[in-house]
Amino acid sequence: MTQPTEIWGEHLLAALALAADGVPVLPLRPGKLPFGNCRTCVANRCSGRPSMKTPGPCTCPAPCHGWAAATTDPAVLRSPEWARAWREAAAVAYHPGGAGLTVVDLDNAAAIAWARETLPATRIVATTRGEHWLYQGAMTSANAVRDGVDVKSSMAYARWLGPGTGTMTALPDVVRDLVAKKPAAVRPAVVTMPAPTGGGTCPHRTPAFLARGIAMAEQRIAEAASAVHATVFATFLAVLSTHGRCGCLTGAHTERLFAAAQAKGESPRHCADAWANACSRLGL
Repeated sequence: MTQPTEIWGEHLLAALALAADGVPVLPLRPGKLPFGNCRTCVANRCSGRPSMKTPGPCTCPAPCHGWAAATTDPAVLRSPEWARAWREAAAVAYHPGGAGLTVVDLDNAAAIAWARETLPATRIVATTRGEHWLYQGAMTSANAVRDGVDVKSSMAYARWLGPGTGTMTALPDVVRDLVAKKPAAVRPAVVTMPAPTGGGTCPHRTPAFLARGIAMAEQRIAEAASAVHATVFATFLAVLSTHGRCGCLTGAHTERLFAAAQAKGESPRHCADAWANACSRLGL
């Protein structure tokens, strides 16, 4: 059975082709904006991840969660819940970080000139006002890292404007440094608990158990192939549920967990939010 353009729409057909190549996609409404939350999810009452502050997956079937709605599942893309969005869509977007990519968005001629002088050559996609430079590798996203330059990768979306020209190269340190130098460092919020009776050691576990637990938490975050933000939150929650009340967690432990999360593309602020939300969930 055929699915002609007049039935599914040209945007859906483009999205299905991208999804088949492993690129998570979502529809954009006029103005290059994602579709807003539905009534169930308004104000992120569902604890959907796109709030950037309220971790946890959302089971809503509609594409109303910005970058986090991006998917490669053709059944979801063709579902009735997405039909209205495709009928109203003005463009297709994708989640670069979900595809293991980083987009350096250059919005004006000066930004393009800077990129040509500073960045390694890679695949280039022409945009309405400038160019997208695509690199292989994901990282933290940030806007306005310099005049006319945004970095779009994890927890962000970019408009699909075609495959571009040139050979894509590995994400260089010069691009990572644009974001690394932008935000002020945020140190982990260490949970301060009264020391347990009988000394400052965990009363029900050995030190080796704690050391092994932290190592396993680091490994769980490092091995996350997708849903990194949700994995980080779940890992923080597991560590705090076991050791958050016994006084054995130290700043060194939390710094190790934060470092593991940031190595997967989480920003210091997102780490701090996930830690705080885990504490709140447990009543700590």
